[in-house]
Amino acid sequence: MPTAPKPRQLISLLMLRHNTVVQASELIDELWPELPPPSAVTTLQTYIYKFRKLLLKQGLGNLLQTQPGGYSLTIPPSSLDVNLFEKRAEEGQELLQRGDSAAALACFEQALALWRGPALADVETGGRLLSYVTRLEELRFRILELRIEADLENGRHRELISELKALVMAHPLHEHLHGLLMVALHRSGRRHEALEVYQTLRQKMIDELGLEPGKELARLQHTLLSDSPAEPQEPPRRPTTRSAARPGPAAAPATPATAHADAPVGGSPAPLATPLPSELPLAPVPAPRPVHPSSPVSVAPPPPAPHLPVPGAGAGAAQVPARLPSPAAVPESIATPAQLPAGLAGFVGRDDVLKELEAALREPSGPAADGTTAHIGVVTGPPGVGKSALAVHLAHTLRPHFPDGQLYADLCGSAAEPRDPSEVLRGFLWALEVPTSRIPECLEERGALFRSRTAGRRVLVLLDDVASSAQIRHLLPADPRCALLVTGRRRMTALVEAERVELGAPSPEEALEILAVLAGRQRVDREPEAAHRTVELLGRHPLALRCVGGRLAAGPGLSLSALADRLEATPRILDMARLGELDVRSRFAASYAGLSHQEQGVFRLLSMLGETPFTTSQAAELLSRPVRELESVLEVLADNHLLATDRCADGIGRYVFERLTRAYAKERLEETLAAPPVAEQVGVR
Repeated sequence: MPTAPKPRQLISLLMLRHNTVVQASELIDELWPELPPPSAVTTLQTYIYKFRKLLLKQGLGNLLQTQPGGYSLTIPPSSLDVNLFEKRAEEGQELLQRGDSAAALACFEQALALWRGPALADVETGGRLLSYVTRLEELRFRILELRIEADLENGRHRELISELKALVMAHPLHEHLHGLLMVALHRSGRRHEALEVYQTLRQKMIDELGLEPGKELARLQHTLLSDSPAEPQEPPRRPTTRSAARPGPAAAPATPATAHADAPVGGSPAPLATPLPSELPLAPVPAPRPVHPSSPVSVAPPPPAPHLPVPGAGAGAAQVPARLPSPAAVPESIATPAQLPAGLAGFVGRDDVLKELEAALREPSGPAADGTTAHIGVVTGPPGVGKSALAVHLAHTLRPHFPDGQLYADLCGSAAEPRDPSEVLRGFLWALEVPTSRIPECLEERGALFRSRTAGRRVLVLLDDVASSAQIRHLLPADPRCALLVTGRRRMTALVEAERVELGAPSPEEALEILAVLAGRQRVDREPEAAHRTVELLGRHPLALRCVGGRLAAGPGLSLSALADRLEATPRILDMARLGELDVRSRFAASYAGLSHQEQGVFRLLSMLGETPFTTSQAAELLSRPVRELESVLEVLADNHLLATDRCADGIGRYVFERLTRAYAKERLEETLAAPPVAEQVGVR
């Protein structure tokens, strides 16, 4: 197996999809989820060539075949641990369905013994691999639950207690695991501990989620309290989860061939497919008093649920519901936050972009209203291009469509230390009237509570200056009536469901309008040629135009012609693009500081190519570096919008400097050349 990350990704995806054709476009999407480089196809072919070479050394060169539009890896299913795991899991479920819990237990134990670590633990995962890994981890967790239920049906309740205690500590809000622990404790003669397990879970759910435990757990708790007999009933067939373990060609993708584990990981599994095993009788209980997250805890148990017999427990067995109920509705007393910052005075232009994003984020009123995810808009672009100003302006426009609140956070993604999403969630939850003492410490649990508090409501969330899509994973509201608006300097194509806008320089007309709003329309109308020259010399950069417009407003005697002449003559145009706290150079410097030493060196040297579009080969010739070594650096620079991408009529991908970006790169190059000699070698990673 290669050690380089991307070849390992490629091989993993081919193994996941063994015996089927994997399209080249799918492999490219996995390897470069944000932005494929112009040479993506060539690089992919190189990885395939190296993989085939490895197989040839082992005498297995015929396993990898080139197919129309893609590649296929032919592997006998019996040679993969993951296939054995799925086969044993399916056999165990069928045996459990037939009531043979002893044989099912043996199959589950054999299946779980094949795991020796998290799925694809040593492989970087893009969107496609991550979906496969998630499915496999969920299936493993489900098989673990079934194995524990089979253990209980075989009378191994005492042996399970320590394992179940460890599991509920790792998954403190998992109701099914708590129910299994309660049953094991009760059967071991430790009923008081079983009741404590319920009270601990109930208190935690109320404090962190504002929810009561589900009906089956409430009935199980009341059974422990009452210990009254129940009428015997014939047990039903246990439902199977075969479709989850062995999908057909059109179902969920295959599971990783290299995955192993010895303990459950990941989030909560799918809804319960089998009842809790138990031998406890049930009795009627009174209805509870409603509980609000900020009110004292109620101790009255919930009402009973419809009785279902428990399989494998025999006559007189307890009856519990087979599935967990849906989460309770969010309390109506949640505050209505209005956190949007003030909009930019004199905001002009961007009409097409605003209409596009507004249409994507507004709550639909037609068939699209039945969606299942929040609407997401992403605005990316170079430093100072006006991403934040546009997003804030749009958010204020959308306020009437989100009457339940507007939340805002600056994630400082361009700073040396971006904000911790956990702290952002703390602020959001506090704004939604969750007491500080009841805000969980765990990031995942804070995210779950945030989704619960925004469920059923129309809330707009604006996240400014995001470093990457990973930074906002837990900040997304889940309700389809909510909307999320994101800005950032890096492209975030991993948010595949989002409406993405890459903001560039405004049109010449919009740029002139920005200057006119700040400097005065009469001055622009008196000197139209000088105004147009000023706009173009500044590359139509919005922040630079605001700086220069502010200078003109502060100096009534300064003519536009004189200003344009100064801009044309100055060797450091960024000195003119500064006014008080507004400083274009500092915006570029923040992005530059986030680059590696090699990337900074390439960025500086590329300024010698001017503002003409250039190919990777031309850049490699300038730097005397191999093309393949340079590709990753150019990808990073483009991803950070320090280079723009341009595809000409010949279809060849090219890069190009925006005017002020090149001016900054040229300044850094001149400073480096003027500095005392140091032992520095500019290269690529």
